[in-house]
Amino acid sequence: MTELQQLNYGGAVTCHAWSKDRNYLAFCPDNHEVHIYKKSGNSYEPDTVLVDHDQVVTGIDWAPNSNRIVTCSQDRNAYVWNFQAGKWEPTLVILRINRAATSVKWSPNETKFAVSSGSKTVSVCYFEDEHNWWVSKHLKKHKSTVLSIDWHPNSIFLGTGSSDFKARIFSAFVKGVDKRPDDSQNPWGAKTQTFGNLLQEWSASGWVHQVSWSPSGQTLAWVSHDSAISFGNTDGSVQSIPMTTLPFRTVLFLNENSVVAAGHDCNPMVFSNNGGTWQFTKNLDDANEGAKGPQGSATGNTRQMWANKVDKGTTSNETTLNTKHQNAISCLSIFQGAPGKVTQFTSSGVDGKLVAWKA
Repeated sequence: MTELQQLNYGGAVTCHAWSKDRNYLAFCPDNHEVHIYKKSGNSYEPDTVLVDHDQVVTGIDWAPNSNRIVTCSQDRNAYVWNFQAGKWEPTLVILRINRAATSVKWSPNETKFAVSSGSKTVSVCYFEDEHNWWVSKHLKKHKSTVLSIDWHPNSIFLGTGSSDFKARIFSAFVKGVDKRPDDSQNPWGAKTQTFGNLLQEWSASGWVHQVSWSPSGQTLAWVSHDSAISFGNTDGSVQSIPMTTLPFRTVLFLNENSVVAAGHDCNPMVFSNNGGTWQFTKNLDDANEGAKGPQGSATGNTRQMWANKVDKGTTSNETTLNTKHQNAISCLSIFQGAPGKVTQFTSSGVDGKLVAWKA
């Protein structure tokens, strides 16, 4: 575990993403800006600020091969940023949504990206050379805000998590852009060749905050506001693990048999697959290496903090947690390795810290 640095602007980190060589970091400081930091020695220093959004940026993804950044915002817009002539230039995206965008993700082959939103839709975007812009098609079968998305390794199936208590898998096949999926990775047959077909659906007992595909594409993991993590297989089977911690907000596959989840408990937790059954393995944060302060679980200290706000009228966090993060973790991102072979990952959160962890 290494605390890379406290990002020095005095606020929360909404989301972050890395360039392919990890020499650049893009993040949103909980406002309409995207800050790009450049590696300088053992730390990262400010380099560029992207300011075209009008409201809080809710999603950032950095395509490793094309070196394009895609961002989305509560202003209902998305931009694709290309580095040209020494600066980042935005390209228009036609999302056609009437509520805030909530997250964005490039497809693995980088020909498409998806944007979830409060308009109960997912915009699947692809480039039209004729007009020099990104256009979109909509997935419309959600009953409430779509909070997260993640692409299957074949760049055709799309997993979604929604505040309607559902995790789903859709076909995002775009004719003229995609090739027919490999039959070995296609348990749904001809249904996958029609855009928008609902391929699989599972229920949760709370908002589904984030979804993540396994490297093989056989399992979709999701975390929900009932403090549970669940694993759904493409054959329809599902396993849920209820936890006694505060709810998770984000989840990431480290390899085919290992997942990390993090959120309001401020401590990344690892889950492992042993013989087809998923189980909790360990907390990654060693309390002895965390910030010094009153001992106790992150859950108990956080509850006490809010109790103090209600009962005593305090306006600041007077509790120091015995974890590296001092507030909810909002984003996990691969730092070293590749999808399915992650050796290090980074977490960022409401406390403004960026922390690197060994997988």
